[in-house]
Amino acid sequence: MAVRNPLEPPPQWDPLSEDARLDEAERVLGHRFARREWLIEALTHRSALRGRRRIVSNERLEFIGDRVLGLLVAEWLAERFAEEEEGGLGRRLAQLVSAPILARIAMRISLPAVLSVAPGEARAGVRGRMSVLADAMEAVIGALYLDGGLVPARDFVRTAFAAEIEGQGAPPKDAKTALQEWAQARGLPLPAYTLASRAGPPHAPQFEIVVAIGLAGAEGRGHAGTKQAAEQAAAADLLSRLKP
Repeated sequence: MAVRNPLEPPPQWDPLSEDARLDEAERVLGHRFARREWLIEALTHRSALRGRRRIVSNERLEFIGDRVLGLLVAEWLAERFAEEEEGGLGRRLAQLVSAPILARIAMRISLPAVLSVAPGEARAGVRGRMSVLADAMEAVIGALYLDGGLVPARDFVRTAFAAEIEGQGAPPKDAKTALQEWAQARGLPLPAYTLASRAGPPHAPQFEIVVAIGLAGAEGRGHAGTKQAAEQAAAADLLSRLKP
């Protein structure tokens, strides 16, 4: 089976029926695509591939966008917090590129409305899933980079993430540390992380992690391309459900 070069545009297909959706996506992203195939791919959830053999899902662009996003946020943080040590910058970066933050930004810019998903998945609410929205955010950043380079990708990131950057005070604790401290302060067992599933191809795996702390009905779930990132996402998810 041939493997497509991720730096080559995907096969073309007739996008006329998609014009309004793609116009809106370009407005949201602030970029007019020279090759709309990148945008189509970035907005295509894998469920939408059924019966459309020449269409590619956004999983490969997600892989690229994850790296581009990390670079651009790291660059921005180094500029904004010029006197801060590496450890603090690293914690800021980890929070800003986490699935909960990406999903929140995706909702704020109305990205779910332009995602292409299968009708059944749409009825099941897949457009509102944190992992789907986080993946789509990374994919559109990857598409921006491949279509226009770092400039449009940087412009989008600095616009979309501005509220999160401006809202940071002291360097945040990473989610796993914060959850452990929350549990210890209440005499609960240390968080237990379990691998619930692994999916996707070897070059772009997806891990699902479940975390629990001994409270009935209290668990968090996280999805990411590495176990460590999925554990952080699971901890952040559980923290968001717990009372202060």
